[in-house]
Amino acid sequence: MNAFNFSFIRSYKYTDNYIPIKVFVLKRIMDISLSFIALCVCLPLFPIIAGLIFLTSPGPVIFQQLRIGQADKNKTDIFWMYKFRTMRLDAEVASGAVWATKNDPRVTMFGRFLRKTRLDELPQLFNVLVGDMSLIGPRPERPGFYQKLEAAIPYFAERTWGLKPGITGLAQVNQGYDRDLNDVRNKVAFDHAYALQLGNLRSWIFSDLQIIFQTVIVMVTGRGQ
Repeated sequence: MNAFNFSFIRSYKYTDNYIPIKVFVLKRIMDISLSFIALCVCLPLFPIIAGLIFLTSPGPVIFQQLRIGQADKNKTDIFWMYKFRTMRLDAEVASGAVWATKNDPRVTMFGRFLRKTRLDELPQLFNVLVGDMSLIGPRPERPGFYQKLEAAIPYFAERTWGLKPGITGLAQVNQGYDRDLNDVRNKVAFDHAYALQLGNLRSWIFSDLQIIFQTVIVMVTGRGQ
């Protein structure tokens, strides 16, 4: 999908979407505009971050991982999500896909700083530009966890119905990384609460501005996990 035209509007009619068309269109326009501005401002940081990652943990500086995207009545999208690498290269070789833990030993020293400031998420701005993600929305989940979570948590799959996952969101600023099933349950409640705000233009704008402000606070104060 070309992020810089309005062909994305055609997808709206194929989804029984609870989001008014005005909110749907303006949210995408905001995604493109703000992510482009953020990339222009933050691009000088990319080589600095990349160099420090390589010096402290030799290997690829960009980490890519399959994630679950927006769902509708015909399909559920899967896409490659990009982040600055914060873990050792062999982080999941022996264990497979597992949740992060507090003071996770797999996270590098510099990776811990990136996570606290959320700077590891900057490459996802490219995901937003191409239309895989939104700036604000539910956290994109890994396919390896998806079936287990859908079976264990009511309405888990519905959190991305007609809604792209986000770099940040109501759940992310209130809770941080998932460490167990209870964390995910709490996040699902936040995700559905956010979806309710998309029902009209005023509540959506207020909610998104508040989440953006909270995200900046998390980054500046290093409250990320």
